[in-house]
Amino acid sequence: MQTPPDDRRARKARTLLTPSVPIRAGTWADLGCGDGVFTLLLAELLPPGSDIYAVDRDAAALNVLLRKLEQVHTTVNVHSLQADFTHPLDLPPLDSILMANSLHFVRDKEPVLHRLCGLLRSGGRLVIIEYNTRRGNGAVPYPLNDAAFLSLADRVGLVQPEIQARAPSSFLGEMYTGVAFRPPID
Repeated sequence: MQTPPDDRRARKARTLLTPSVPIRAGTWADLGCGDGVFTLLLAELLPPGSDIYAVDRDAAALNVLLRKLEQVHTTVNVHSLQADFTHPLDLPPLDSILMANSLHFVRDKEPVLHRLCGLLRSGGRLVIIEYNTRRGNGAVPYPLNDAAFLSLADRVGLVQPEIQARAPSSFLGEMYTGVAFRPPID
C-alpha cells in the first residue's frame, strides 16, 4: 500500500523542521505558511504558551489552516494574518522566523530578509526550508540552494549559519533546513 501524499508531506516536514525547534516556549512567525503543514507541526513541537503567527497572502489557504486547527488540540496560540511577507509586517518581536518553501518565490531576497530579520529579538533564529537546487521552474521560480543560503545569511548580518537537516525530494532532488541567528546584543 502506498503512503498518501499528505502523510509523506507531513513526515518530510517533521524531518526537516524538528532539529531546528528549541524546547523552550517562544514567539514564532511562519511566513508564507500556505495551508499550514509547518504551522501545525510547530504547534505540535512547541511547548505550551508559545505563539505562532501564521502569515500568508492567500486568504483561502489561511482558511484551510484555520479549519485544520479546529480539528486538533494545541497548547500554543496560533494567530493568522493575511499579509505579504515581502512588505512590512505588524508583528511583535519574534524569537524565531520560519520560511518553509516561501523564500523561493522572492526574486530579490536580500532586502526582504534583511527587513524580516529586524523582527527577530537578539539571538533569535531564522529557519529556512528550501529545495537544494540552482535551477528554477514554475513552482520554484527563484531557488535558494544551501550554499546560497549560507552566503545570504552572512550578507544580511546573521551569524552561525548552518545546514541542520536534509531530506530527499522527488520534486527537485533534495530539501534542506538552514538556520542562522540574529547576533546577540551585548
